[in-house]
Amino acid sequence: MSIENTDERIAAINAVKLALHEVSPLKNEPVDCVLWVKSDSVQANDYNPNSVAAPEMRLLEKSIEADGYTQPIVTYRQDTERESYLVVDGFHRSKVGKSHKPVLDRCNGYLPITRINGERADKADRIAATIRHNRARGKHGVEQMGEIVIELARRNWDEKKIAKELGMEPDEVLRLKQITGLAEMFANQQFSEAWEST
Repeated sequence: MSIENTDERIAAINAVKLALHEVSPLKNEPVDCVLWVKSDSVQANDYNPNSVAAPEMRLLEKSIEADGYTQPIVTYRQDTERESYLVVDGFHRSKVGKSHKPVLDRCNGYLPITRINGERADKADRIAATIRHNRARGKHGVEQMGEIVIELARRNWDEKKIAKELGMEPDEVLRLKQITGLAEMFANQQFSEAWEST
């Protein structure tokens, strides 16, 4: 399929989504209308304090490459004359879509976006929205992560696969197994003999 044909089809699909969104009983919810826009029309904001360490960024790349986009990038349309969107939440998801070649190619240079409600036009409103999105994500509890590791081990995933798929170091997987206190998880481990005093 040609690029022009792809662009035309995506534009037509977006037009249908926007028309349905206008009559939707949920039209005040941004997620009611996810659009695909050219990645170069989406720009980072200049105030997001969130940063992602290299291991987590690699995991995000793997996640989007393997699972596809499961969350759109939250944006504010900063120019009504042309397609120009400012990221409110999802900068790292947009970065993957712009720079990670497998995702960039698969999505034909498009990113999935939602647009925050128009009355949130003031920069302070957008900053607050960004911080709320960041803080609302929280952190994974050690106990819950340990339970996940145990569940995957019970499903015959070895430590190497668990570490790879969850973006962990092998010793992190081992520590999570230890924290759970389940001896069964160490049944196939080889341990050195204890030292004897002479």
